This record gives sequence, C-alpha cells and structure tokens, in this order.
Amino acid sequence: MKPAKHILPVIVVSQFLCTSLWFAGNGVIGDLINQFGLAPNALGHLTSAVQFGFIAGTLVTAILTLADRFSPSRLFILSALLGAGANLGVLWDGNTLGSLLVFRFLTGFFLAGIYPVGMKIAADYFDKGLGKSLGYLVGALVLGTALPHLLKDLTTAIGWQTVIFTISGLAVLGGTLILTLIPDGPFRKASQGLQLNTISRVFKKPEFRKAAFGYFGHMWELYAFWTFVPVILTDFSAGRDLGWPGGQQPSLTIPVLAYIIIGIGGIACVLGGYLSLKFGPRRIAFLALLSSGICCLLSPWILSQSSYLLLLLFLLIWGMVVIADSPLFSTLVAGNAAAANRGTALTIVNCIGFAITIVSIQLLTALHTRSDSTAIYLILGLGPLFGLLAMKTSKK
Repeated sequence: MKPAKHILPVIVVSQFLCTSLWFAGNGVIGDLINQFGLAPNALGHLTSAVQFGFIAGTLVTAILTLADRFSPSRLFILSALLGAGANLGVLWDGNTLGSLLVFRFLTGFFLAGIYPVGMKIAADYFDKGLGKSLGYLVGALVLGTALPHLLKDLTTAIGWQTVIFTISGLAVLGGTLILTLIPDGPFRKASQGLQLNTISRVFKKPEFRKAAFGYFGHMWELYAFWTFVPVILTDFSAGRDLGWPGGQQPSLTIPVLAYIIIGIGGIACVLGGYLSLKFGPRRIAFLALLSSGICCLLSPWILSQSSYLLLLLFLLIWGMVVIADSPLFSTLVAGNAAAANRGTALTIVNCIGFAITIVSIQLLTALHTRSDSTAIYLILGLGPLFGLLAMKTSKK
C-alpha cells in the first residue's frame, strides 16, 4: 500500500523548517559581533560549535539507539522544540563568546534528532523508491543550509533578533507538523531494548561499509566546498576585471550568488533521486561522486581564468554534483541495514561524516591562510577518490 500523498511533502517541509536552525547564527554573525563585541573570527568558532554539537548528538543518539527504540516522530518534535529554545539563547543580552558557543553547540546537538531522524521517518514509509524520497529530503536540507546567505541581506531590512525568532518559530512549526501529521510508518520495526553493540554489528556487513565509506568520501568534499564558495567568489573578484558579457558587472551580491550555487544542489538531489529509480542508487551516486572529483581536479585551472561567467557556470555545476550523491548514499546505507537498526545506522554514519567535515574545512582553511594558489582546492579531491575506490566493488 502506498503512503498517503501528504506524507513526503510534510516530511520535506518539516525538514527544511527545522534544519534552518543549522546556520542561523551565520546569517546574523555581523550583528552578533557588534552586539557582543566578538572578534572577527567568531564565525569559524560558532560554525564549528554547531558541527561539534551535531557530532556529539548523533553519537549519543546512535549509542543509545534512540531513533530505533522510540517513536521517530516524537523524537523529532522533542528535538525541534529543544533546538528552537537553544537557538533563542542567542538573544540573551548577557551573552559572551563562551555562552554563544554553548547555545550553538546545543542547537547542533538537538539537530541530531532532526536530520537523520527525518531520513529514518522517510525510510519507514518508503520501502521502495527511497532514493527519490531522500532526494527531496536532502534537497530541503540544502536549501536550509543555503538560507543564511540570503539572511545576510535581509538583516539590513529587519532586525537580527526577528531573524532568530522567526527561525525558531519555523522549527517549532516543522516539529509540530511531523507530530500531528506523520505517525510512525508501516515499515518501522522497533528495536528491542538498549543494545550497545548495534554500531559494531551494522558495520560488519560489507555492502554497508562500502556505502558508508562512499558517504565519508563525499562528506570530505561537501561542507568544505560549501564553506569556501563565498571565499572563492571573493578571491576571484578581488582586483580584476570580471569579464562579464557587455562589460557589465553582475548586480547579484556574493551572498546571493553563494545561495544560488549551494541551493541549486537541491534540484540535483531530486533529479538524482528520480534517476536512481531507473538506474539504481549506486550507479548514480558513483557518477555524481566521479563528477565532483573531476570538478576538484579542474578547479585550479577554472579559478585561474579571467571569465567570471565561466567561473559561475563551473560553480553551478560543481554545486549540483557535489551533493547529488548524498541522498543516494543514505539510501544505500538504509537499504543495507536491518529495519530494527536503520535509525542507528543512518545516525552513526552522519556522525562520522560530519566529523570528517571538520578536518577538511580546517585543513583547507589552513592552506588558504598560507597560500593564495588555486591549487589548494585539489585537496578536496581526496574525498571522491576514497569514496570511488570504496564503491568500486559494490554490487548495488
């Protein structure tokens, strides 16, 4: 029996509304710096705090197998409420950098009950065609991730406090939609009690490991690329004729361009999901990872050219292929885990994947600080290379 027509749209909308919490602080970072007297490098610290919080949250959730032992919908709403509350902590007048880091860490911690749990809810409803469903779901995450780049422009028209209030309100709305409209799915199989060896058991399956390793390679590249899109645009624009057709300079600001380049990946996720129905998730994931690896190799040459139009076209393509494989890897992970362990499997893979992003972001940041060479982006190609080698012998 097919799920009701409202199931997937509600999950997707809820995922978008709740994951907007992720980079809420980034969207108003200039105001936070002015309001609380922070150093200019506070952005990096606050962003890392959310990532560390998410890693800690997914680790705890996976070890305690929360997404498999308890109702995913109730875990989702609880996490949304707590995440929204932690986000509101940014508004406290007595904040210092330390307290802001705590609030952002807690926001990331509770996001662990939103993003992977949202995928678990989708897997409980869509036994077949999961790749298409997760394509929409990850596409929603992409748009939520890109949103702060637009908020940077909006904060001049509305107060930054209003932005924070709005994002927390959206998260509460998203959690409420899940609780009221999405009961536990027909394919959900509850885990029987606390099993601390679940993580080791899921990794014993060879096909699961290959899917997970492919995802890890993908994550090495993904968030580092997203982080450096504005940096690439800024570096390219500095002191050069952008070569825009007709001699006109583009009217779009770098934050808006970054939003478009990152956000277009949402379309790629949906497209990849539909292609997976015909060609299989493994094949499409492999091709997307190969394509993003090629972009890594081409980046030094493209970034050294003088055409701004060529750069934007290249970044748009890279922005699509760098994320198109993400829902498909999650599909492969879910498909190679037992139903009773699916939530834990998705959560622990997310945990490790996001831990990897911190390493690649910090490494690329260090390279960028020490060198102005465009060759530094070649380092991102190590992720696709590792993932492709891991997937090479995978059968499905």
